[in-house]
Amino acid sequence: MTQKKKHLKLWFVVAIAVMFCTIGSGFYRDISASDNETYKGLKIFSDVIELIEKNYVDEVDTKELIQKAIQGMVSSLDPHSQLLPPEAFEELQIDTQGKFGGIGIVITMQKGVLTVISPIEGTPAYKAGVEAGDIIIKVDGESTKDMMLWEAVKKMRGPKGEPVVITVVRKGEAKPIDFNLIRDIIPIDSVKHIALRPGYGYVRVTNFQDNTTDDLSGALRELDSKEPLKGLILDLRDNPGGLLNQAIQVADVFLEKGAIVSIKGRLKKHTKIFKASRGKVKHTYPVVILINGGSASASEIVAGALQDQKRAVILGTTSFGKGSVQTVETLRDGYGLKFTIARYYTPSGRSIQAQGIEPDIEVKKRYIEEEDEEDDGLLKEKDLKNHLEAYPVEEEVEEEDQDAEDKKETGKKSKKRRSEYRYGPLEIEGLQEDNQVMRALEILIGYDIFKDINA
Repeated sequence: MTQKKKHLKLWFVVAIAVMFCTIGSGFYRDISASDNETYKGLKIFSDVIELIEKNYVDEVDTKELIQKAIQGMVSSLDPHSQLLPPEAFEELQIDTQGKFGGIGIVITMQKGVLTVISPIEGTPAYKAGVEAGDIIIKVDGESTKDMMLWEAVKKMRGPKGEPVVITVVRKGEAKPIDFNLIRDIIPIDSVKHIALRPGYGYVRVTNFQDNTTDDLSGALRELDSKEPLKGLILDLRDNPGGLLNQAIQVADVFLEKGAIVSIKGRLKKHTKIFKASRGKVKHTYPVVILINGGSASASEIVAGALQDQKRAVILGTTSFGKGSVQTVETLRDGYGLKFTIARYYTPSGRSIQAQGIEPDIEVKKRYIEEEDEEDDGLLKEKDLKNHLEAYPVEEEVEEEDQDAEDKKETGKKSKKRRSEYRYGPLEIEGLQEDNQVMRALEILIGYDIFKDINA
């Protein structure tokens, strides 16, 4: 192949890469020589690919190189924007549906190893004895080393009735343990509820998926049917978020009028105010919302809306601070592009981004080994690399300086979240040992007593 033909071939590859990012989502931009900076950048990109393809020590896959280049470009924007390969795009869609075929564990990448956060009650993994803290080293004999989280999830999910073997390393066990599991349909209940005592309900919302609002309404009806509610604790701790429309509808359950949240983006079509609607069942009892550093995105929208509308007291510690809006556009060949289009603002105009929701009453979760902790030890949005600022850069916002070393130290203090608490069964005994829940209950009871005194 002549040098000229080779160069033309590479420019064709670059053109395909550009089309891959734009045409699939219905967006078109004319990239021509008149846009000098873009042209120069693409020329350098072409030169780099040509040099690598021609001279690198091993043979390379040009398509894979381009995909990684696109991924790097997108992920450099902020921590929540990314190119989704077909498998990851499919998993993202499954995660909002409330059920899937699998073994029933919640996993994370902790210090580069695949770690079980918690088995989900009643699932194959739970029944087989998989425990929180187990490190998964193999799936069907294949090592999980260097495996992406979505790849591991994909390998463990599958049709009901099909077998899968996971191999784990467990603290205190001399040898790895094999679990031979049969996949089942795994329901993810985003809403769980229990009566703490007559007239006082507790509802835990673990994430916001397609059926969350309906499940919440059902839980409130059931609690109210046993004895009319005098007060409610809505637990959003360690709730990572989910669907925007569900967050709006959940907030709307408790509001009769006014704004719930606004989103503001660079484009007019990405700027909108969502308001509460009338004509629904009224819930007039007082509400205490529990939040912590694991409460993010959709859960922050609910907490911020009810706080600004003076509809709920917020108790706990400052939330995560993910106040950015992502959209997912479908690309060709099953790929998806998730990218940030706007910021969230509470009804009073506060930006959630990298700020979080501050509780009205700060109550830290106390554990024996963490009595003297200064915060809840959870990583926040502001600690993430490339995080968006709270307001667009052109706005001048007074902000207290924080030494870079302090920010690093905050990240170091991040610990494994006690997320197994979110997925386990609700038990009165466990809630009675939870100082934040008990403090919230005291507030509700005190309010009811004070109300009667002044009646």
